[in-house]
Order: sequence, then C-alpha cells, then structure tokens
Amino acid sequence: MSSAATTLRDALERASAVRPKVGGFPYLAERLRRAGVSRCRMAVPSNAMLYLTDAGPVAVQGEPLCTGMVDVAPFDREALVAALRSDQAGETTFPEFVRGCWEAGVVWYDVDLNARTCSYYGADGSGYTEAYAAVDI
Repeated sequence: MSSAATTLRDALERASAVRPKVGGFPYLAERLRRAGVSRCRMAVPSNAMLYLTDAGPVAVQGEPLCTGMVDVAPFDREALVAALRSDQAGETTFPEFVRGCWEAGVVWYDVDLNARTCSYYGADGSGYTEAYAAVDI
C-alpha cells in the first residue's frame, strides 16, 4: 500500500473515532484535510471515490449502485436536500446517503476540503452547492 493510501486509511479510521453521529461530516472532512486531502470526488452510480491528497490520488471502490444500462433520474434538488438533511441528522448510513443522491439524480459530487463546500451535479449539468462549518478536532 502506498503512503498516500496508508495516510488516507489512517485518517478515515481516526475520523470515525471522533465523528459524532449527528452532524458528523465536518469532523470527517477536517480530519481528512489535516491529513493532506484537498478534494474528494464521488462517481455516484459506480460508488467510486477519488481522494486527491498531498501524497497522490487514491481511489476507493465501493459496491456499484447499478450495473448494465440504466436510466438516470433527472436532478431533483429537493430530494437531494432531503437526503442531505437526513444524513446530517444521523438518520442514514453513508451507503444510504449515496443511494439517496443517486435517486435524486446526482451523478457525481465534489467535496472541496479547503473551501469547505460540497457540490452535487446531475447528468444535465444542474447542480447544488452547500458549505459546511469549520470544526476543531
């Protein structure tokens, strides 16, 4: 395993130890930022995350949400915001959140850890950006 992958794995493990169930994403993001991660990019249908780190990029492949040829739902901002609020309230797991994004027509999202923003995009280029709070860990 490369030093980038090892550093990322360690940061994810440390983040899970300090992340509260409700409103926990900023704690995860700050732990990753402090470990040298500048961006996280998720290809939602394939459930593949790309972490851009100071030591190099690292890909993490999750269980794909679909296989073969499938229609993509139109971007639905209200459904996305509902999925975000459920996640922020600690009501969903990460896989459930990703599924909610997919059902809301999100095909990819980008987290800028330095700007503290999350941007979500549909297949037609529609998007929604939300800032998250800075936290001390």
